[in-house]
Amino acid sequence: MKRISILFIAATSLLALTSCDDYLDKVPDDRAEVNTVDKVAKLLVSAYAGHNSNLILEMSSDNARDNGSNYTPDQLEQEEAYLWKDQTSTGNDAAQSVWDACYMAAAHANQALAAIDEMGNPVELNPYRGEALLCRAWAHFQLANVFCLAYNPQTADTDMGLPYSLAPETDVKPEYVRGTMAELYQHISDDIDEGLPLIDDKVYTAPKYHFNKKAAYAFGARFNLFYQKWDKCIEYANAALGSNPVNLLRNWRHLANELASDYETRCNAYISASENANFLLQTATSSSGYILGAWGLGERYGHDMKTISWMETYRTRGIWGDWGASSDLFMSHSCWGPEQTLNISKYYGYFEYTDKVNGVGFRRNVYVQLCGDETLLCRAEAYAVKGDLTSALRDMNLWLSTNTRNGMQASQELVDSLYGTYRPVQDSIPSRGMKYMDDGNGGPIVANDKAGTPKKHLHPLGFTIGAEGSSQENMLQFILHMRRCQMMQEGGRWCDIKRWGIEIAHNREGQPDDKLLLNDPRRALQLPADVISAGLTPNPRNK
Repeated sequence: MKRISILFIAATSLLALTSCDDYLDKVPDDRAEVNTVDKVAKLLVSAYAGHNSNLILEMSSDNARDNGSNYTPDQLEQEEAYLWKDQTSTGNDAAQSVWDACYMAAAHANQALAAIDEMGNPVELNPYRGEALLCRAWAHFQLANVFCLAYNPQTADTDMGLPYSLAPETDVKPEYVRGTMAELYQHISDDIDEGLPLIDDKVYTAPKYHFNKKAAYAFGARFNLFYQKWDKCIEYANAALGSNPVNLLRNWRHLANELASDYETRCNAYISASENANFLLQTATSSSGYILGAWGLGERYGHDMKTISWMETYRTRGIWGDWGASSDLFMSHSCWGPEQTLNISKYYGYFEYTDKVNGVGFRRNVYVQLCGDETLLCRAEAYAVKGDLTSALRDMNLWLSTNTRNGMQASQELVDSLYGTYRPVQDSIPSRGMKYMDDGNGGPIVANDKAGTPKKHLHPLGFTIGAEGSSQENMLQFILHMRRCQMMQEGGRWCDIKRWGIEIAHNREGQPDDKLLLNDPRRALQLPADVISAGLTPNPRNK
C-alpha cells in the first residue's frame, strides 16, 4: 500500500486542523491552536530533527574500512552504508529516519510560520520567524547532503534536487516533484538570508539548542561554502567569529590537561553548552555515539588505528609532527576505543530506558552541529579557493594555535614542503612532500598498514584551482586534512569528498575493492524505498 504523503509523515496531525464538514469547524481542543508567542516558541522546539545522518555518512566516507568478518556490524544501516547499497533498514540511523525527521522538522517550521502570518506578523514574533526560516533551511540542507549530489554550478540546473516544503501540508494526497539542485539551493539561500537578521538570542532560555546568532551565521558560512559563494561564506564567518576568533575555538588544552582521563567526562565537556566553541547543539535518537565511540560495537566497519588513523587522519605525518605519539595534535592524544573503531572523545552515547526491567529503551546523543573551529576552516577554505593564501594561512594558524599542544604555527614554505610534490631521498637530501594516495594511475586505493597518505586527487566541481603541486593546491590539501580531523564522527568528510570530487575506495573481505569514482551516482544516497514507491523519482544507479 502506498503512503498517502511521500514527505511529511503525519504532517496533517500537526497543531493546525483543517475541517472537511461543518461539524468539524469547531476546534475541539485549544491546544491545537498556535495563537500566542509562547505556543510558537514551543512549536519550534520540534523544528529540529530528532535523527541525524552522522553514522551513514561516516560509513560512506573514507573514514571507515572493512575490518573483517571476525567482527560484526552493529546494525544493518551501518553495513549498507559502508557497502554503498540502497538502504532497506528503517532503524534510527537509516536514510528513512533521516528523511522522515528532517521533513517533519520542516513541517513544524512551516506551521510556526503560518501561525505567525495568521497573527499578523507582530514584531515580538520576528525572532521566531527567523528561527523557523533557519530551521527550514537547515532541514533541507541536511537532506541535500544525504540524498543529492554536491552542488555544481555547471550542472545544477539539471541535477536532481528535492521538494522544498514551503507551507504546511493540507492536501490528502499532494503531488511532489524533485526539482533541481539550483532550485533547492536557491530556496535554502533565500531562507537563510531572510531569517538571519531576525534572530535575537535574548528570546532563548537555552540558546545553544536553537539558532542563536553565532549558529545562524555559522550555518550561513558552511552553506555558502558548499554553494561556492566564497565572499558570502567569508562575510558570514566573520559575523559568527567576530574580531577575536581564538576565544570561540575549542579549549583542547583544558580537555587534555585539566580534565580526568575519563572518556565520559571528556565527552560531556565536548558537548557542553558552556563551551564557547559550541554554537549549535542538537539531540538525536541514534546509535552513532555507540558505534563510532569507545563501546566496541559495530567493529566490522570503522575508523581503524593501523591504517586510517596512522596513514590518513589524526596520527599520520602532518604539519603537527610525525606519526602517532610524536604528533603535536591534541586529537591524536584523545583517542579511545578498540583499534578497529578508534575515535576522539566527542560523543559518549546515552541510553534512555523506557522499561528498565527488560532493558528496553533508546540510544540517544547530543551532537555539536556547528562550532567555531569548523566555521574558521570554512573561511580558510574560501580564502584559499579565492587565491588569498595569506588570509587562509592566518586562519589555519589560529586553528593550529588551539588544536596543537605547543600552539605551533605554519608558513607557506612548511605547507609546501609537507603537502607539495613528493621527492624521494636523494643522496644526503631528505625526502619532502607527500605522495597522492592512488594506484599510480590516479585511481583510488585503500590504505594498508604500510602505505597511505591524507593526500588525494582533487576534482573541484564547477571551479578551478592551481595545478597539482601549486601552493594553492597544497594549502587546500592541508585544509581538507584539518577538516577531516575536525569533523570526524560527524559525517562532514563525506560532504567534502562530494564537493571536491575526491575518489575513494572501500575494501571488502574476499572481494575486489569497490571504487567510488568521480561520476558514480552512489555519491547521492538512494531515497527511502517507500518514498520511491509513492512516486518520487529515485536517484539513478549504475546497472
